[in-house]
Amino acid sequence: MLKRTFLKSLLAGSILASTGLSLAFADDHAKFDGPTSGPKAAADKTIVVLAGDLKNGGILGVTNGVEEAAAKIGWTVRVLDGAGSVQGRTAAFGQAMALKPDGLIINGFDAVEQQAALEQVQTAKIPMVAWHSGPKIGCDAPGGIFANVSTDAMTVSERAAEWAVGDAGGKPGVVIFTDSTYQIAIDKADRIKQKIEEMGGTVLEYVDTPIADTSNRMGPLTTNLLQKYGAKWTHALAINDIYFDFMGPALAAAGIQGDGSPKAVAAGDGSESSFQRIRTGQYQSITVAEPLNLQGWQLVDELNRAIQGEACSGYVTAPAVVDQAGAKGMGDSNQFDPDNGYREAYAKIWGK
Repeated sequence: MLKRTFLKSLLAGSILASTGLSLAFADDHAKFDGPTSGPKAAADKTIVVLAGDLKNGGILGVTNGVEEAAAKIGWTVRVLDGAGSVQGRTAAFGQAMALKPDGLIINGFDAVEQQAALEQVQTAKIPMVAWHSGPKIGCDAPGGIFANVSTDAMTVSERAAEWAVGDAGGKPGVVIFTDSTYQIAIDKADRIKQKIEEMGGTVLEYVDTPIADTSNRMGPLTTNLLQKYGAKWTHALAINDIYFDFMGPALAAAGIQGDGSPKAVAAGDGSESSFQRIRTGQYQSITVAEPLNLQGWQLVDELNRAIQGEACSGYVTAPAVVDQAGAKGMGDSNQFDPDNGYREAYAKIWGK
């Protein structure tokens, strides 16, 4: 099991970001700020996780959390991988409906994309919760989704932009990477652009490229952008970490050191590979991390509430700006997993 270290999450993180200070560590006794009451565990349930793409580190981290929480609450989990395509996710929905589960978790894709399938789920009266399924977070999300679990995406975007501005001494030259397949990705990128420009930075380019095809596209894109902007390009900002999984080789081929510019800044999610890059100073400077494993537990708790006709908890987790000092302070762990007692808190609610 990965070491669980609680990183202080700063909702007032603009001060930290704009001054370039390292992420601080809170003491190991920091309290879980989520729900303290709710229904006991519903017995003998089978749930399905519809994963947008298990190659995405954020989606995989949440899925692992769901599986861990389901084992504790006593449920059976089936994970279906949409494999990064609309067609794959449509097929996964079809498989899920054939299984007739007691609940569904939409993990990491915009629910609007699968509107026809959502209507079938609602007709069948199967409770649904989601992770990053659209711009409205919390309770009663569109499409019949009981709860859409996420950090505040706009806060995440602002923290990433603020860090870049502070790191560049107020005048970054930024390229933003997003994917217009997802409304939340557009909203995050738009907020990054707005914040950069508000603070006096320059957005050199706004690049729309599919998350599912980053392995093929990011190398050539990076090379072209380097040729186009040269030293004017100081920071690369992306709506999640996966874009930077494939940028490093192109930067290295151009003779850029791992800690050189353009510096990679991710507005989510805190994948294992991102922490490895940040810790070693190899082609990523920060990630604005989400507590992915905790969010997996939250999804199970929200689904337990939905199955039993109880109210959504309304809990929204906070992000953390993780730089090299913060990543090194996590020890051998490549996961932002707060040691704040959330497992015990949820188990107590469920009577487990």
